[in-house]
Amino acid sequence: MYALPRSSLWVWPMLCGIINAEKSEFNEDQAACGKLCIRRCLFGIAEDQEWLTVCPEEFLTGHYWALFDGHGGPAAAILAANTLHSCLRRQLEAVVEGMVATQPPMHLSGRCVCSSDPHFVEEKGIRAEDLVIGALESAFQECDDVIGRELEASGQVGGCTALVAVSLQGKLYVANAGDSRAILVRRDEIRVLSTEFTPETERQRIQQLAFIYPELLAGEFTRLEFPRRLKGDDLGEKVLFRDHHMNGWSYKQVEKSDLKYPLIHGQGRQARLLGTLAVSRGLGDHQLRVLDTNIQLKPFLLSIPQVTVLDVDQLALEEEDVVIMATDGLWDVLSNEQVARLVRRFLTGNREDPHSGFLSVPPCEFAYNQEYFLSSVPLLLLGNEKAFNTYELWILGTKRDHSPLFKNCFASFTM
Repeated sequence: MYALPRSSLWVWPMLCGIINAEKSEFNEDQAACGKLCIRRCLFGIAEDQEWLTVCPEEFLTGHYWALFDGHGGPAAAILAANTLHSCLRRQLEAVVEGMVATQPPMHLSGRCVCSSDPHFVEEKGIRAEDLVIGALESAFQECDDVIGRELEASGQVGGCTALVAVSLQGKLYVANAGDSRAILVRRDEIRVLSTEFTPETERQRIQQLAFIYPELLAGEFTRLEFPRRLKGDDLGEKVLFRDHHMNGWSYKQVEKSDLKYPLIHGQGRQARLLGTLAVSRGLGDHQLRVLDTNIQLKPFLLSIPQVTVLDVDQLALEEEDVVIMATDGLWDVLSNEQVARLVRRFLTGNREDPHSGFLSVPPCEFAYNQEYFLSSVPLLLLGNEKAFNTYELWILGTKRDHSPLFKNCFASFTM
């Protein structure tokens, strides 16, 4: 249950939840949402020159939404849901003076060591939003370090993807590390706000790591990509392949080393890194190893998200324009267009009673025999029994609403 934000972005009171499809004993998916309170600090004049918090009240406020799709156990997703927002707040507080300046200063203290410092900053094109992007990237890295320490200390394993949206200073920042997705749905437009990171989409980066550090493969895998896994009968033949430096394809004569299991195997949603993991970015997985080996996957994984910035103040938004965040289970069975059509239908016909909207949606709107569940609290649960997928869906409105219908729908918490 989450606080209803009072900003240019508000949450429809039907936060869509998750169902454990019995793929594991515990629910591995988590979520977090709340008000982000950033305090102002000034550079101290004491000898230690520490940054001091001079005002306990918030100096800048924003709102935060996050989805975490766990794998290998619930521990990493739970830690991320309870930690990432705090990491982000600390990172934002460390740069808040630069964020509110007309132009981020070269020195955060305001000192101008070189008279041309402002020119150098301007020449680099550094803006306030770049500081928020940097804070998000650093927060993901910090959270990943925390998860690694905590899981090692507790003897637990696991990892999770992370999709985060932050509303701050009239802009929406969408940070994604994994295969979840966020889209903006408008009356006549669907805009994808995130990039999905899988072994296929990051093939060249992963292959380049294996090229630079071949010891990571322990002699068990080949970094080269072939249209299919090679067999003994392919030895000596010239077959299609590509390496880390190639977008296109070429031919090479098959050697014995090419018969090893490929670094990236499979296609689409079936693509796996080292035959194990379906994502190439996320949090955790520090202890993850290839089955029956000591080969680690963590060196190939990134915790750093890609951040997309949506300038909400510059868009002529309407009340029906929404941002949808969902984990991969939804996008596995529904296209962007299907989800957008469903949401538009809901928003058009259920302004007075948003809790009942999805009950009237015909099952044919979904593929794979979708079923609908509505709890007694304002949570919408969407299940997919045939595909055994679980997914989580949030709908974020893009305009302020003062209707009593949306007040006190969620219990509040402050980060």
